Amino acid sequence: MTSQPAQSEDIVSLKARASGWFRELRDEICAEFEALEDVLIGTFSDRLAGRFERKTWAREDGGGGEMSIMRGRLFEKVGVNISTVHGEFSDIMRKEIPGAKENPYFWASGISVVAHLQSPLVPAVHMNTRMLVLNDGAKHWYGGGADLTPMMDNEEDAVDFHAAFKACCDRFSPDYYQKYTQWCDEYFYLKHRGEPRGVGGIFYDYLNSGEQEKDFFFTRSVGETFLSIYPQIVRRHMNLPWTKAQREQQLVRRGRYVEFNLLYDRGTRFGLQTGGNVEAILMSMPPEVKWP
Repeated sequence: MTSQPAQSEDIVSLKARASGWFRELRDEICAEFEALEDVLIGTFSDRLAGRFERKTWAREDGGGGEMSIMRGRLFEKVGVNISTVHGEFSDIMRKEIPGAKENPYFWASGISVVAHLQSPLVPAVHMNTRMLVLNDGAKHWYGGGADLTPMMDNEEDAVDFHAAFKACCDRFSPDYYQKYTQWCDEYFYLKHRGEPRGVGGIFYDYLNSGEQEKDFFFTRSVGETFLSIYPQIVRRHMNLPWTKAQREQQLVRRGRYVEFNLLYDRGTRFGLQTGGNVEAILMSMPPEVKWP
């Protein structure tokens, strides 16, 4: 494999800022989730509070990442992973990524969060943001978003989650929320079942408005919004009692989560097709699930 072309100082600086922010956000999310573990007084509060365990990995063709996984008394399984990788796209990915045929070299950095809770009253959640740079930096963009997957219907949670991300979007463009929430609904849809994965949120990709600072700070704001709203929703339900029947419903709903990630998720495909760490890519899988 030949070496990648030189990149401008602006792109080099932007890459450093992006990967640095993803690491900073990882630390803040892990600290907040561990704090929630500490204050549980409901079911399983007699157990020890969970703590994240970290594991680094290296990618053979360039770069690597760090997994942070916690299996606790509140969070049955939560992963907060970061990675920064570079190399050359496979033939398959060159056909799928815009511009990759002409620019086969890439650099990508991002953070991915997936949380599955012990309580069926607390919704599962997914959030990720990323930056992708092709070749010499002539093409680069941001992507990501956040979506909520309730195990039990709760309108208040859905309304508050969407309101938080609408406010986030509106700070940057009056068009973002409607565009990105519709994209989320269309993306997180199980075509084979004819049903959505959850209650949505926002999803965006290929974001390059021509204003580098605006795009970067929007992506930061998505992460900050997630860190603000999701713990509020967790606190709302975490200490409430739940039943065996509700737990059974939760396990069935988790099956839908597995189906989507294995059949449709582009992040899963990207990771596997670019030689990523399989354990990190599949950390989104819930620890227990049922298909009736």
